Order: sequence, then structure tokens, then C-alpha cells
Amino acid sequence: MRIISGTHKGKRLVAPKSLPVRPTTDFAKEGLFNILNHRLVFSEIRVLDLFAGTGSISFEFASRGTTEITAVDADFGCTKFITKISTELGFDIAVVKSDVQKFLDRSMGHYDLIFADPPYAIDSGALEKVITAIFQNQWLAEEGLLIVEHPKQKDLASWPHFLESRKYGSSVFSFFQ
Repeated sequence: MRIISGTHKGKRLVAPKSLPVRPTTDFAKEGLFNILNHRLVFSEIRVLDLFAGTGSISFEFASRGTTEITAVDADFGCTKFITKISTELGFDIAVVKSDVQKFLDRSMGHYDLIFADPPYAIDSGALEKVITAIFQNQWLAEEGLLIVEHPKQKDLASWPHFLESRKYGSSVFSFFQ
């Protein structure tokens, strides 16, 4: 995995093979950030990265100038890796080791962008519960975006707050507002 753009453009990051993750491909990440470049001023937004895994999305935002980033993952190895790389690269990413649903139910915050990359095997009911908690608990700032990465076999177009989706290989980014 690599950082596509920003202060650490081209930086390759190697995550331990023992992590239970499926990192967003560089191809998909580049496509996503091309879309976001036209919608956001990275230095002015607050980002919440749910199911953060290797932290690839958080690192990309940080490299592009976002200073308020929170990365949440339930796996100790993942949070340890994100903390280590954040320190090495000088990023100030708040790393939280927590089950995402529990985090959304007990904490509260307003974010301009929430990125969620749950395991592709997550059942639709559990995913819908996460998305519902984000909107019911008002995690998104007004005009904020929720982006959910999921396999192309899942269609979220009929879900409340859905805006659009973009497909990159076997991955789909669904946008909610």
C-alpha cells in the first residue's frame, strides 16, 4: 500500500501480514480521492475512519493536510500499526481501539467526512445498524459525507440518505449525506 498524494506522496507502507485486513487498493483509493479533491478542502475537515484496518485512508487524508482525524478499529494489531506509522510520519491521528458499533453508540462527535470500510463479509443488518447510528446520533456535520466501501455484490442504493455510488474493480464506494 502507498500514500497517493500530499506531503508523503509515493511513501510505501508495509503492514504486518498477521493483520486481519483487506486494505483499500491503491486504484480504488486514487479514484476516491480524485472525487474528494473536487468536493473538499482537506485542511478544513474533520475525518472519522471506521474499521480503519491499516489506516491507509487516514494516512492519505493526513498526507493531504487533514489535521483532525480519528481512526477506529477493534483489532489491537491494527491500532498499534496505525499509531506506529502516525508517529513515524508525524501525523496527529487519534487512534481508538473499539468495536465500531459500541464507539458509535457511546461517543459523540461531528465529522465532515466519515469513511467506513467494514469487513466485506459483514451482514446487511449489521452494516445498516452502523449507518443508522451515524445518522441517528448526528455524527455527520451538516452537509457532511458518509462513504461506505463494500463489495459490488451489495447494493445500498435503496438505503436512506444514499446519494450515489462509484465502482472501482471489485470495490464500491457508496456516498450518503
